[in-house]
Amino acid sequence: MLKEDCASELKVSSVDWTSSALHLCSPRSLAHEGISHLAKSLPLPSSVTRPRIDLIMFVVNLHSKYSLRNVEESLHHVDATFFLGKVGFLATGAGRESHCSVHRNTVVKLAHTYRSPLLFCDLEVEGFRATMAQRLVRMLQICAGHVPGLSALNLLSLLRSSENPSLEDL
Repeated sequence: MLKEDCASELKVSSVDWTSSALHLCSPRSLAHEGISHLAKSLPLPSSVTRPRIDLIMFVVNLHSKYSLRNVEESLHHVDATFFLGKVGFLATGAGRESHCSVHRNTVVKLAHTYRSPLLFCDLEVEGFRATMAQRLVRMLQICAGHVPGLSALNLLSLLRSSENPSLEDL
């Protein structure tokens, strides 16, 4: 049973996280921070009881056009209020650009269109995986309201940097 004050994250990805190096945050690793759920696509089945969702991370595998298409189709099922700091994108496979079938700029434009943060990560490298897991846990804590003085909207403005391209540059 999920506690009322427990944070909950939903990752939407076509990647099989359980049998690959892509498994960032298992429920075991988030045991003290919150609960992590994985969905291959949206919408979620209505017959399932589920806890409140505090953060949705869309995972785009840069090595798979199917992954991008799945995320684009799933975005239509997310309530507009979630885009106020409770949706983010994680682009995996960023370390081997020569093997990418999805260009980085495509994902940058997608995140920019939805005004949501975008994180790039090469999950093949252990250190990057651990760092990304810590970042996701921290984002989840903030979005769930467990960090005094910070909210999902604050997080959204903090994650925007002056280095992000303007609309005209895209």
